[in-house]
Amino acid sequence: MELKTPLYDAHVKAKGKIVPFAGYLLPVQYEGGIIKEHMAVRTEAGLFDVSHMGEILCEGKDALANLQHLLTNDFEGMADGQARYSPMCNERGGVVDDLIVYKKSEDHYFIVVNAANKDKDYRWMAGHQFGDVTFTDVSEEYAQLALQGPKAMDILKKVTEEGNIPKKYYHAVFDASIAGVPCIISRTGYTGEDGAEIYLPGKDAEKIWDLLLENGEEEGLTPCGLGARDTLRMEAAMPLYGHEMDEETSPLETGLSFAVKMQKESFIGKDAIEKQKDLKRKRVGVKVTGRGIIREHQDVYAGGKIVGRTTSGTHCPYVGYPAAMALLDTAYAEIGTEIEVEVRGRRIPAKIVELPFYKRSK
Repeated sequence: MELKTPLYDAHVKAKGKIVPFAGYLLPVQYEGGIIKEHMAVRTEAGLFDVSHMGEILCEGKDALANLQHLLTNDFEGMADGQARYSPMCNERGGVVDDLIVYKKSEDHYFIVVNAANKDKDYRWMAGHQFGDVTFTDVSEEYAQLALQGPKAMDILKKVTEEGNIPKKYYHAVFDASIAGVPCIISRTGYTGEDGAEIYLPGKDAEKIWDLLLENGEEEGLTPCGLGARDTLRMEAAMPLYGHEMDEETSPLETGLSFAVKMQKESFIGKDAIEKQKDLKRKRVGVKVTGRGIIREHQDVYAGGKIVGRTTSGTHCPYVGYPAAMALLDTAYAEIGTEIEVEVRGRRIPAKIVELPFYKRSK
């Protein structure tokens, strides 16, 4: 049976179309539709309920050593409040999950994981822990709101003091508050836009949701569902677990080498990743040049043979064309390569293009 987030009643009241997702009942869209929500985030601001995401604490004097062993990125030298993205790999070099680690203090880290992987991730971390460390699943304690778009920070400034808002991207203020509600405000997101993710007690989620919508009315703040979250991340070429990566796909194939620090002494999966220097396949961008929309898990052809499969695909509203990401044989991954994608027995012409499809101007 699916769970409800603390904002379930607010979504129903706002006529959100509720669907099951990652064990929760969440809005896929509201009355205005996915394209309207997508464009609001690109041009003004959107508000998402992402309370289904998981949160895990890593505490103890060996907390850092455990993170260094579990994760491919390097967590040495982080400032308090700083965040860092990382894949977490298995011994074969496949991805168990991708996640964000926030440093609260020397012995205290706050980890945000994908909703569908929360229990698996917690078991993996606990199963590989050593020394003086405790992993605690605190997902039930938090609701999470994502306020995203070029006007997001203007809206946030209306409801909280300037000191509660992180100055830099991938930083968080842990002891922030909004309208007297204690929260963590993080300058992160999954849309390709500037914005904040707010972690707060579930009992206060609806109060802050309503407060943000009320204060953001002038800026065009729009409640957004899962549909726009997916089209936005796709347009910004942000990989999604279970699509661009999984336990059989290496982070190097997915294009995440920036978060794989091979100079670290060791981490789970390092030996396997070291053997993958000559990649046989890689993640690419695909732009449809014919007629049709590409979805995930569709065969890609070049020269009459299958050279890979799509991992995500949709019509990208802001850039205005259908696009996809795919894992292709490296021999066919050059920018400009002409390909075809099979959709329901018909091959749609497309070509390899640079990622991301959309990049916001700073």
